[in-house]
Amino acid sequence: MKVGTAEADPGERATGYRAVTELPTGGSEELPVTVLNGVDPGPTVWVTGTIHGDEPTGMAVTHDVAERIDVADLAGAVVCLPIMNPAGFRTNSRTAYYHGDDPNRYFGRDDADTETPPRVQRVVCERIYEDMRETADAIVALHTSWVATHPYTIQPRVPYGEDRSVSDAAVLRDRLVELTEAFGMPVVNQYPPGETETRDLQHSLTGAAVADGIPAFTPELGGRFVVEHDVAAAAADGTWNVLHALEMVEEPADRHAEFDFDSEDQLRRFDGPYTDVAGIVRYRTTEGEFVEAGQVVAEIVDPHGESKREIEADRDGYVLSRRERVAVYENDVLLDMAVPDEDPLLIESE
Repeated sequence: MKVGTAEADPGERATGYRAVTELPTGGSEELPVTVLNGVDPGPTVWVTGTIHGDEPTGMAVTHDVAERIDVADLAGAVVCLPIMNPAGFRTNSRTAYYHGDDPNRYFGRDDADTETPPRVQRVVCERIYEDMRETADAIVALHTSWVATHPYTIQPRVPYGEDRSVSDAAVLRDRLVELTEAFGMPVVNQYPPGETETRDLQHSLTGAAVADGIPAFTPELGGRFVVEHDVAAAAADGTWNVLHALEMVEEPADRHAEFDFDSEDQLRRFDGPYTDVAGIVRYRTTEGEFVEAGQVVAEIVDPHGESKREIEADRDGYVLSRRERVAVYENDVLLDMAVPDEDPLLIESE
């Protein structure tokens, strides 16, 4: 198996680089790659980290997974891309410094009728996604979220329609559910279909992959900027358990129940509540907590510390993140939450 300069025959491992675009000062932008090619045949799993340059915990997970795998005991192949966004990583920034575009919105686009050539971030994403699409049987796209975040896994919804029958979509959904459950962190379904499109998440790596029939999901591994080592260890075990679910390794790893939510409901992503006044936010809740609708979750005070407004939760759910800001403006969102999901995982595509 070969990705860029990393080429490994069955029973071998290799490291190298995948050149994705030229640089103005000479040379190429290159993504580091590790290929672990098992001695026995089996699926190919891609594990990616740091597509946002300020999210390094996923990078640490890919390092741990690559070190842990013995290719003599592996059926299939694992491709690790520890740093999907080198330009953002160099500057500790979410986006690359090419043009400031979000790199996780440039996968699976079909804009062939436009006369405008693609900007470099899209070129980079298209080139590496072509490699994935040719070989991937599953993708684990490792991310982190705001500084104050409880670890969880975003599970995409699965489209059916002209390009995929309901029965085929159901098979893909069931495999996706199996793999996200194997990963072992709380599963939170993607936003409802309309909101997913508004946010352009169908062109995220996992959104595009699932549309192309590849089971893919996005673990959010705590907060950004630094490696959260306890979460990284749990995610490395979770990735190993994905390999186990795909029958690529024999023995499962530990499951980290300390991150579980005490809920039997299907959950989905939800942003809220919002503040209707500007001021200084004082949170009354923290990540991982369950809150009820009507519960005060924050207070907005003025610069002298006088209370302006108490902010209540819109609905029951778990706090995933407190947004990393102290000064807030009118209509700023305060929390990311996981709330009961009333929408199906199978959705009809247009």
